[in-house]
Amino acid sequence: MDLKASRVLVTPTSYGKYNPELKTKLETQVGEVIYNTTGKPLSSSLVASLLPGIDGYIAGLDFIDREALESADSLKIIVRYGVGIDRVDLSTAKEKGIIVSNTPGANAISVAELALGLILMLARQISTAQSLLQKGEWPRLLGVSIQKKTVGIIGLGAIGKQLAVRLAAFKCKIIAYEPYPDAAFLQKNEVTLVDLDTLISSSDFISLHVPVLPNTRKMVNDAFIAGMKEGSFLINTSRGEILDESALIKGLESGKILGAALDAFEKEPPDSDNPLLSNSKVICTPHLGAQTDGATNTMGEMALNECLRVCLLYTSP
Repeated sequence: MDLKASRVLVTPTSYGKYNPELKTKLETQVGEVIYNTTGKPLSSSLVASLLPGIDGYIAGLDFIDREALESADSLKIIVRYGVGIDRVDLSTAKEKGIIVSNTPGANAISVAELALGLILMLARQISTAQSLLQKGEWPRLLGVSIQKKTVGIIGLGAIGKQLAVRLAAFKCKIIAYEPYPDAAFLQKNEVTLVDLDTLISSSDFISLHVPVLPNTRKMVNDAFIAGMKEGSFLINTSRGEILDESALIKGLESGKILGAALDAFEKEPPDSDNPLLSNSKVICTPHLGAQTDGATNTMGEMALNECLRVCLLYTSP
């Protein structure tokens, strides 16, 4: 196969937004590039309709299940534009000889910055204050100082580490739950490793940074929330699948959780009648943790290079 005859599907809507040269580089090296024009992640059926004849696939948060992959008749590689590959059916990809890759670490700083921003918004009721002020009110809202508070980070991988480094400047107590800890990082950054139950019960703020695995799917459930500190805050910038939204709603209504900030939902985009969207205790953002110039440029370059590298392996000498 001649690389100039290959076809590549690109579905992240932010691809090349800050660096148009990425698109130019891809378009000049392959025969055809098909872009996602829907403005959102693709459903399984849409992916299935686009995959016939596709050789390389730079994927966003699309649902790439068995049904979608059944139509892949020439696909060589799927590169996830980000870290998680939970929406890719790995067993089917393996059966069909499709390589699955991602862009590890590329968005760590951007997601960590968003998590920190959401912590500050919750602590100081920034969203509520702005909304009331725009309505003509002059509210005197009581905020919460982060200094001397305990922040629990669940998942101390690339993103969790970047958050811990930034939180250190606020002089808070940082604790973390991580099954595969980096002892040197913990010591250097004065992060205390604890078991999950201790983190849940001790933290004033809990920030979630874990992938979707069998043991993390809906890990934030009724039992998790029941064990949380009274009046604490929850921040999720990882995946919506790790949180039971109905359990969160009950926790907010009971006052157990004082506030929550969500950048991910069980269903994306969420339905317009999702009660979390209208809850005054909840800050919602549309899965934009990686949507910065730095992250998109790095992810775009890494994804492009990996896609072209694999497609080149199949070209004739």
